[in-house]
Amino acid sequence: MQGHGREVILGVGGGIAAYKSCDLLRRLQDIGYLVTVVPTPSSLNFVGAATWEALSGRAVTTEVFESVEEVRHVSLAKKAVFIIIAPATADLIARIAAGRADDLLTNVILAADVPVLIVPAMHPNMWNDQATTANVRVLRERGFHVLDPEVGALTSGDVGQGRFPETVKILESFAQLTKVKSDYLGKRVLVSAGGTREPIDPIRFIGNQSSGKQGYAVALQALRRGADVVLVSANASLPDIEGVRTIHVQTASEMHDVLHQEFAKCDLLVMSAAVADARPESMQDSKIKKDSLTSINLTENVDILKSLKEIKIKQVVVAFAAETSHDASAAKSKMLAKGADILYLNDVSGGDIFNSETTFGEIFTSAGTSYKVAKTTKDTLAQELLDHALHQLG
Repeated sequence: MQGHGREVILGVGGGIAAYKSCDLLRRLQDIGYLVTVVPTPSSLNFVGAATWEALSGRAVTTEVFESVEEVRHVSLAKKAVFIIIAPATADLIARIAAGRADDLLTNVILAADVPVLIVPAMHPNMWNDQATTANVRVLRERGFHVLDPEVGALTSGDVGQGRFPETVKILESFAQLTKVKSDYLGKRVLVSAGGTREPIDPIRFIGNQSSGKQGYAVALQALRRGADVVLVSANASLPDIEGVRTIHVQTASEMHDVLHQEFAKCDLLVMSAAVADARPESMQDSKIKKDSLTSINLTENVDILKSLKEIKIKQVVVAFAAETSHDASAAKSKMLAKGADILYLNDVSGGDIFNSETTFGEIFTSAGTSYKVAKTTKDTLAQELLDHALHQLG
């Protein structure tokens, strides 16, 4: 799947019903979608670009030769997982059916390989005209999903089939076509990822091999399921996920402070970061010369999960245990000690897991159940952990 799973293009045709798509845009945002509006040039006579930019929080262009450096018709097509065209005028339907590419929206439609929902709105005579009927038939044969317009009063004062459908009907069709999970709507998910670094001097640090890939996978999958996601990333060389609020930290102390600030606001914490157990007692201001680097005095870092246990109210907590042996008894004890509701144990003794695209291990729950995880992708594990967490969230 392209994009991150909740990236929608809202194409707007040049009809009076364009103003009703403002409500459609807001409702899509309410159910966790990120929306880029691509209006036709003529539609700006009804709703201006400034309105769309204010509502979507994104830049709005109508022509291929605007923001050329972005190659917008290609970049938008790659990111989107769905296109809704609402309203679609008789002219816009005709241009799409003919394969025209004379504005940004029609270029995006040709460049995209995603489902397209077309929502016509026009005068009944135009809807029932043989040309429109033929164009709609062609689009449906090509796999486009075309809603029939409603019957009702129109701007012209006439009554007939051509009225823009209510937002709820459009969203019902959209939901049937996308089949995207939205079971985390209204949930706040806090994720930690990566590995902390404890500075020895301006050059050296104590660290670990965590790449952050598992935490980023959890954040992405939670976002795709509709959650409001905050990701606390420690030294991960991965791009930020659009739609996820990412807070970058370096040390265990910094991660501790951020997680304590965010924990009270979350429903679920997924603590996948590898946090250093200890740090140097003091950091040297200048590089330690090789012949002086004989020993480092360490002091223990605060156990972040244990400290969060003290302020936990109703949050569900998922912990991780990367060990060099598969010790189920130790995993259960760790889960209890840290106040976790779910713990994922994996054995990294063979050099697996870290910086890999795959993982394997065992999931333990506070209810006493456990589930073996055969070698799988980190995205799949993320989905499994979110499923278990959702069950505990009720």
